[in-house]
Amino acid sequence: METKVLSPKGKEIGIGDSYPTVIIGERINPFGKSGIKEALERRDISPILKIAEEQIADGADILNVNVGAFGINEAEVLPFVVENIAQRFDVPLCIESRNRHALKKTLEIGLGKPIINSVSGEPQIMEALFPLAKEHGALVVIIASDGKGIPKEPERRINIVRNILEEAEKYGIEKENIIVDSIVESVALSSKAALNTFETMRKIKEKWGLNLILGASNISYGLPMRNFINVVFLSAAILNGLTCVITNPKVLKPYIMAADLIAGKDNLARRYVAYMKSLKTKANV
Repeated sequence: METKVLSPKGKEIGIGDSYPTVIIGERINPFGKSGIKEALERRDISPILKIAEEQIADGADILNVNVGAFGINEAEVLPFVVENIAQRFDVPLCIESRNRHALKKTLEIGLGKPIINSVSGEPQIMEALFPLAKEHGALVVIIASDGKGIPKEPERRINIVRNILEEAEKYGIEKENIIVDSIVESVALSSKAALNTFETMRKIKEKWGLNLILGASNISYGLPMRNFINVVFLSAAILNGLTCVITNPKVLKPYIMAADLIAGKDNLARRYVAYMKSLKTKANV
């Protein structure tokens, strides 16, 4: 299944099995040591714009924006941050929030065709967010969890996805505007975590042909030398039908290019060769 996102200025990014894996930059969030939370608290947009610029330069196709943290007035801060990014850069946006009021104010800015990240199986969340997605023509990430949490078994995840899809249909949301997060948990907690995710992904593709998204780093949470695990997992996920990944492009872009080549998404290796030439040029500057 193929679809597209649009930036507020009209830049189009295709999503689907025939397109390159779409990279969604993960770094605009108030967690970790980035200093973003402190910047958000004092309404200092400069460090956020710097991170946005860096991610675009590193190869992000879309930017994920998350400002949800204790002490942050999301309804005021989210539209402030998104509007500043939209004015400065021509890039599609993925808005990570379940705060209906914050999302409504943000979408009313006029964001082209963005992504809402994410809707789970709780009725109150679907009731709050699906009407906004329909009204603004946004894509929606739906996640294979509900009020009972994240099931281990792929079949239970599939059942949750089925229920969410049925509810989305009631709001008139077309399947091409839906991206599914099959969920990945850390292999530190379950040795079958990646295998369960891959099985869920394959079944979703078989049943509905939907686009798939994952966060690349969850698989290695709590383990040393995480990047080794992330690279192997992401490559396998692309071979299992992944079409979008939320990650740090500076770290994983080269591996995504290589995985796309192996997965048959890069005819005659043209993109891979061009990208490696660009890296060589940057290194020689």
